Amino acid sequence: MPHSRPMPVIGPRCHELRINDADGTWRIIYRLDHGAVIIGEVFRKKTPATPGPVIDTCKRRFEAYDR
Repeated sequence: MPHSRPMPVIGPRCHELRINDADGTWRIIYRLDHGAVIIGEVFRKKTPATPGPVIDTCKRRFEAYDR
């Protein structure tokens, strides 16, 4: 799997970055905008799927940023 993958379920230009370290696997949900990278959430990955509450939080944060 690539280190970063698109997350269209969250929105356009949204991606999930995978980071592995000795303590576990981490994810950063981010969005690429013109001249900016907006971070929606950083969390420790414990299941194969991205948790629903994380997706909902990112959607809310990106919508708030757009307003």
